Amino acid sequence: MVTQQSNDGGIDVIIKEDQLGFSNIYIQAKQWATNQTIGKPEIQKFVGALQGQQAQKRLFITTAKFSSVALQYADNLLGTKIVLVDGLTLAKLMIKHNVGVPVEHVYEIKKVDSDFFSEL
Repeated sequence: MVTQQSNDGGIDVIIKEDQLGFSNIYIQAKQWATNQTIGKPEIQKFVGALQGQQAQKRLFITTAKFSSVALQYADNLLGTKIVLVDGLTLAKLMIKHNVGVPVEHVYEIKKVDSDFFSEL
């Protein structure tokens, strides 16, 4: 479920892991320049926005990168799991799972069949 664009409470998407809604994944997505760095305050805002949701699983995706302090903060949270996906990791996941990356060219690599020439 995609939330509304404004006043979303810091949540962009909610994924229901099961049909009964026992487990949800809360997602924040930020499209920022690839040379920008997301620091600890942005991660703290996201974590704080979800306190009332009792969210156990959180995903923060960005086209930018995370500071080492932000990564350390996310790793040290108690009782909550937050996964940080930066632009490079996002691109790799998109390629691996063929999401938004259509095949543009296919190249053939040929080798000489030495058996073919040995019979001449």
